[in-house]
Order: sequence, then structure tokens, then C-alpha cells
Amino acid sequence: MNGVHDMGGMHGFGPVVPEPDEPPFHAPWEKRAFALTLAMGMPGGWNLDMSRFARESMPPAEYLASSYYEIWIAGLQTLMLQRGLISQEEIEQGHARGAAKPVARILSAADVEKVLYRGGPTARDTDTPAKFSAGDRVRMKNINPPTHTRLPRYVRGHVGTIDLVHGAHVFADSHARGEGENPQWLYTVRFDARELWGADADPTVSVSVDAWEPYLEPA
Repeated sequence: MNGVHDMGGMHGFGPVVPEPDEPPFHAPWEKRAFALTLAMGMPGGWNLDMSRFARESMPPAEYLASSYYEIWIAGLQTLMLQRGLISQEEIEQGHARGAAKPVARILSAADVEKVLYRGGPTARDTDTPAKFSAGDRVRMKNINPPTHTRLPRYVRGHVGTIDLVHGAHVFADSHARGEGENPQWLYTVRFDARELWGADADPTVSVSVDAWEPYLEPA
């Protein structure tokens, strides 16, 4: 979707300044936000791409005024509300009202480490041959989907070169809509900085983006 979260290539936000020796969490509540998000994925039944879409759907002013884990909590509230796991009244009052809704499964303390480090491989088999190969010139489609997409706005409509073919992977756009994994071929596409930002861009700079086949067309 076209939202304020898609900041790549935008002006006015200043440089990204790494924090030396940055800790995983800056406050105890951030640990709890991470733990709650991990734990609720079990009974909630949503996937990673649905979680991303929930965060992206925040009002722009609220998103920009929120810290990283504040955005996580807002997204989690949205997902839980959509599935009837909590009510708006419970959010406003800060505590449960009535019995908890029955769920099919929960994340037990004994399984946390296994779930956390297992990850979720997204590579899938497909009988459909890849349309493109390394070295091909491709143009990114100028799409504006209303739900989650992994295609950054700043590369849409621009021409790049395929450097790598990664095989077929879960297609995030379909996955976020609850329409199944719909595996699609995934490529690394390299763009010249001048193609993206004009003649004044540094000619020695290039940008690489991983992009699914439905995003691409021959250049």
C-alpha cells in the first residue's frame, strides 16, 4: 500500500544514523511488546505479512510520532480487534473484561526459544518457469495496491538489471490478504542511482532491491 511507512528515497527525513553498540531493547516495555507480538501470533492465526500490513495501516501522523515498538503494539491491537480477541473498551480501560475467547493454540514458555530461532523459510517449489534471468533488463511496474506490498515506491516505473534469481518464495502481497502463499519467482534487481534520482545522483552508487516476478516487466 502507499503509506507513510514507505520512506525509501524520500526527502526531508535526514540521514540514517546508526547507534553504536545499540541494545536490542531500549526499555523493559519494549521486551514485553516483542514478547506479546510473538505470543499472540499463535492464537491470532495471522502471518508476518498480515502483521506488517496492520502496522502500515496506522494513520500517518500517529505512525511518524510513534517509536518502533509503539508501532508494533498498535499493529497488534489492530490484529486482535479484527479477530475479536479483545475489545476497544478493553484497550481503553487497560484490562480484560469478561472471559478470554477460546483459541486453538497458544505459545507456551517452553516453546518460545524454538519458535524465536526457527524462523520461517519462505522458499517454495513451483512448476512455473522463471520469466527472467540474471542480466535481463526489467522495468518495475507502477502499481499502487491498497494492501501490503514489498515493492518500494521509489523504484516503481524504473529500469534495473537482474543480478540474482532466488527461486520461488511466498508472495507477500497475496499472503497479507489471506489468499494463500501463491509462490512467485524472486529476483535481486540492481538500479543505477541516476536512474532513480536523476543526473545529479552519485554515478558510483547503485541500489539493489529484492522483487517478486509480478512486480516486473521486460524493459
